[in-house]
Amino acid sequence: MKDKLYKLMNWPEIEAIIYSEEDNPHKLLGPHTVGSSTLLQTFQPGAAQVTAVIGETGKEVKMEMADEAGYFAALVPGKGVTDYVYRVEYPEGETEEIIDPYRFGPVITKKDTDLFAAGTHYEAYKILGAHICCIDGVKGVHFAVWAPNAVRVSVAGDFNRWDGRVHQMRRLWDSGIFEIFIPGDLEGQNYKYELKVKGGLTYLKADPYAFSQQLRPETASVIRDISGFFWEDGDWIDKRAKKDYTKEPVSVYELYLGSFCKPEDGSVYCNYRELAPKIIEYVKEMGYTHIELMPIMEHPFDGSWGYQVIGYYAPTSRYGSPEDFMFFMNEMHKAGIGVILDWVPAHFPRDTYGLSAFDGTCLYEHQDPRQGAHPHWGTLIYNYGRPQVRNYLIANALFWIEQYHADGIRMDAVASMLYLDYGKNDGEWVANIYGGNQNLEAMEFLKHVNSMIHKRGKGALSIAEESTAWPKVTGSLEEDGLGFDMKWNMGWMNDFLSYIKQDPYFRSGCHNELTFSMVYAYSEHFMLVLSHDEVVHGKASMIGKMPGDRQEQFENLKASYGFMMCHPGKKLLFMGQDIGEYDEWNEDRGVEWELLENADHKGLSEFVKALNQLYQKQPALYKKDTSWDGFEWINCINANDCILSFVRKADKLEEMLLVVLNFANVERKNFQVGVPFNGKYKEILNSDAKAFGGEGRVNSRVKTALEEPFDGREYSIKITQAPLGISIFSYQPYTKEELKEIAKKKAEKEKKAREAARKKQGAKKAAAKTLKEELAEKVFEVDEVIAEKGEVEKPVKVVKSRRKADRQ
Repeated sequence: MKDKLYKLMNWPEIEAIIYSEEDNPHKLLGPHTVGSSTLLQTFQPGAAQVTAVIGETGKEVKMEMADEAGYFAALVPGKGVTDYVYRVEYPEGETEEIIDPYRFGPVITKKDTDLFAAGTHYEAYKILGAHICCIDGVKGVHFAVWAPNAVRVSVAGDFNRWDGRVHQMRRLWDSGIFEIFIPGDLEGQNYKYELKVKGGLTYLKADPYAFSQQLRPETASVIRDISGFFWEDGDWIDKRAKKDYTKEPVSVYELYLGSFCKPEDGSVYCNYRELAPKIIEYVKEMGYTHIELMPIMEHPFDGSWGYQVIGYYAPTSRYGSPEDFMFFMNEMHKAGIGVILDWVPAHFPRDTYGLSAFDGTCLYEHQDPRQGAHPHWGTLIYNYGRPQVRNYLIANALFWIEQYHADGIRMDAVASMLYLDYGKNDGEWVANIYGGNQNLEAMEFLKHVNSMIHKRGKGALSIAEESTAWPKVTGSLEEDGLGFDMKWNMGWMNDFLSYIKQDPYFRSGCHNELTFSMVYAYSEHFMLVLSHDEVVHGKASMIGKMPGDRQEQFENLKASYGFMMCHPGKKLLFMGQDIGEYDEWNEDRGVEWELLENADHKGLSEFVKALNQLYQKQPALYKKDTSWDGFEWINCINANDCILSFVRKADKLEEMLLVVLNFANVERKNFQVGVPFNGKYKEILNSDAKAFGGEGRVNSRVKTALEEPFDGREYSIKITQAPLGISIFSYQPYTKEELKEIAKKKAEKEKKAREAARKKQGAKKAAAKTLKEELAEKVFEVDEVIAEKGEVEKPVKVVKSRRKADRQ
């Protein structure tokens, strides 16, 4: 090596690069001006020779080997030489040309890193991760990762033979973020980050911000460009932004994409593009307004159903590419179907290629296992007190809404986030600063993410799976609530399933389980759910929970779904339960669509379809879901007969619905039900209709209100009640003409009644007169007898008889 070049070498730092312990390789590698020349340095492990080819002149400068590990350097005439490539020759004779990644300056700005450090970079996924871009006319990929405690971070992938020494990244000041721009057409290639931590341990991690990942069991991240999809759902998004979903029908079909259908070619999964038209056809036919997808974020274990996420920014490759999933979302919106995504910010798995101990420290989780681990789930808990961790999650929720146009985020296991002692025994958790069990940092995180969803989400919903009585889950942030739009009503679900599983003979003893939900129905904005959690792990399917013989099971289930649809709150039903699957769900099988060939299963399906159609057509079932003005009990205390009756109301009187439920296995004819108003009541749905597999014990004629007080009401109707059935009646007030006709008939009836009364009174008077005359005659006869006998005093009896006759 020439003396001049030798003297320019910083040997300690060169050694740091060679041994991969340098966190700012750009200060050595790449072009650096030295006087009137440019010093080029590169590290190409295993190379035999490297030549710098200057772009403007085509001049070739053979570089000198400074270290036999592959470190080369050359002094090139001229200041600021940046347009050059390296021709790298290997001992085996292979040659490649590369554009030096170390000739490019930082891409991420100080403003970006400041926002990220504060936890408020809501588009962090645009600076972190792998992004195909063009810098100074050169196409390549910008990589960036947050790993503040790592000694060194590199990108390793298909493009550099998975050699972590080749593309060592630059630490950006004190941000803890490492970045590098690697030139080349790298889309579709696999990569990971190689981290060296204190103590020398070196390992590979998947990119937390990767837009795509390999199909399990492979674990690498995949370089994808997600910016080129042409969306056609602008009208849908605009309309969504103007909706008030508290006053809109929301009937959700929850599904696991891998089970909805199976490929005909025998492969494991259908593609997003194959699934879209099939799901649209079914959901539209059945009348659901939304679908909810169990987590589609990348996850390693099928048996977790997506609830143990590794790739938070990557749609799972089980069903295709990111663009395929965009197609799926776009098609749903074009068909008028909303899409809610399950999202898991509560915990993450311990898989070593994921977030656990990411930079050699507990970066995303707590170090203390009492704070950082779920003892029963075997997963790790996010450290919500760390701004960059909050930023990771908040930006992720917004990512699915903004980049994939999700209509809602359903947050899983919110209760486990709110309570420090959730699922833990004494000694397994740490109290907050006030000595309580509330996770104050998680509370603030939830408020923060909900505020941003509402600010940036264009009407997207935030829904909580929260199973306790935590106050104000759907309360506004201004009133110190958590800010969710809806909360799953787990209380209703548990109580109702406990009730309906009882044999009808014993239901009277637990009637309060049927009615208790209305005590708190308006304390939150609720969604009633019969989700996947209720039909797995030995809990039995919905039809399997029902008591009785096969026919009674279907009758019970139809009545159950009817009660759910008429109860205040939005609705969610898991796939397969609307056709009456007897088998519990598991991720390995598809929906048993063949059941629809049986009349009872088909009847149940038709009934659910009719319920959904009725739900959307009748404002009373959704318009006042969050107000007592929309609900009124008629009879909620008839425990012995297992009867419920109530009305649902909207803005107009004629929109009112009367709902009558019979959870007893007894048919009742001329069953009297109190009604709130005079008028006509027409049965618009009966679960026992023959179209739904029933026996046809319906009320085919309009019921006119009787002026017979019942259930504390002035009016009532008499109906036929099918056993284990539900009847829903619409209400129609009388018209003016009908009221005149009713008044006329009533007047005529009253006139006839008065005439009959007068006749009856006259008959009574005539009879009394006749009796008086007869008594007077009897008295006269007695007087004559007494006179004949010459007695002076009259007997007492005779005197009394005469007085009585006089009074009459």
